[in-house]
Amino acid sequence: MSATAAQPAAVRRPGVEAPEPSLPPGPDWNLARSTWRWWRRPLEVLDHCRARYGDTFSYRLPYEGRWVFVSDPESVKQVFTGDPRLLHAGEANIILLPVLGNHSVLLLDEPEHMAQRKLMLPPFHGKRMQRYGELMSEIAAEEVERWPDDRSLPTRPRMQALTLEVILRAVFGVGEGERLEHLRGELGSLLEMVSEPRRAIFLVLLGPRRIGRFPPFRRALERVDRILFEEIEARRRVPDLAEREDILSLLVLARHEDGREMSDRELRDELMTLLVAGHETTATALAWAIELLARHPEALGRLREEVEAGQDTYLDAVIKETLRLRPVIALVLRKLVEPMEIGGRLLPAGVSVAPSIYLLHRRPEIYPEPERFRPERFLENPPGTYTWIPFGGGVRRCLGASFAEFEMKVVLRELVARRALQPAGSEPERSVRRTITNVPSRGAEVVASRR
Repeated sequence: MSATAAQPAAVRRPGVEAPEPSLPPGPDWNLARSTWRWWRRPLEVLDHCRARYGDTFSYRLPYEGRWVFVSDPESVKQVFTGDPRLLHAGEANIILLPVLGNHSVLLLDEPEHMAQRKLMLPPFHGKRMQRYGELMSEIAAEEVERWPDDRSLPTRPRMQALTLEVILRAVFGVGEGERLEHLRGELGSLLEMVSEPRRAIFLVLLGPRRIGRFPPFRRALERVDRILFEEIEARRRVPDLAEREDILSLLVLARHEDGREMSDRELRDELMTLLVAGHETTATALAWAIELLARHPEALGRLREEVEAGQDTYLDAVIKETLRLRPVIALVLRKLVEPMEIGGRLLPAGVSVAPSIYLLHRRPEIYPEPERFRPERFLENPPGTYTWIPFGGGVRRCLGASFAEFEMKVVLRELVARRALQPAGSEPERSVRRTITNVPSRGAEVVASRR
């Protein structure tokens, strides 16, 4: 194992006392205060803690125990290249259990995770994914054409509607009609319940094991589950299953190494995973890109010129810079199965190590003028494996990362070709919490004029 890989407890040498596992310093706030501050202003908490305690610090939350944040590239590399038997991402993601279910690839560890990941990978293969481009472009063009002319418009809700439509048609394979309307309505209601902060606070207060007994949540989930299981049953019976290219059909056809097909429960849990992971996150990233482009006319102008010339290089840089400056999720988690040395400190078993996407992306020695929106930085230097991590890293890197970036490209192409953008307000929008995502404070409000 290399010197940079995450190591278990050091071997005791004769005459040398083995180090005791310990936590780095962190705020001494009581649990109520740390919970409230994290819920209300997570990015301010991260800035405060790094300024006071350095690159590595601990934080305490209910139902989560201790988190140890790291934000230097070497520690991030240790976490992402460490032994997955000792660094459990599924166990650390327990907050997602009530919605995603026990079979979700995000909640599994070790052999179970790798087996499920292998089943999920083929639908996201590059060539297959390109086939979704025409559908995405059609949905994006229809959405942008509906926007009012020369009036203030919060674009994040519109991007939510757009990404949900892509999921319903590309992932679920549901065409126009009553079934699409029904599925759109019920999924939209559930997603709003689990992401709207005033409702989602119950998940924090009750915890992932008890939230299922919360009547509004239980009823909403039961309605969605009923639809999903009906859709899975109907899909198994279609005569042209092998010819279909939507992701649900591909998963129905998938087989485990022993030849078993995925159970209805497995399919349901993975569909919910793709929905939750690919809806709110991509919509928020698109909203941030629109907000930033509207406030940087030079970047918007250059992007439009290159899109009209059929080039993607600057478009890719705009997406990379948006995800650097405004990462949708502030951190990733790995729970330690046993004591492990990370960043020069032996950490105790049971804590969750949290590489901070937000803090890593703001290191000035990696990204000069880190608060500035400057897509050109990714034309000058490609993103580093351990310095640009909006989708996590290692064997747990987001399965849908390529799908999300591809979708962003398609949508932004349609948008800049059809609309001129101006900011609706004089002040840039702040990043505010929406459950686990960080969204524009006013919904990425812009004025969009026809070109």
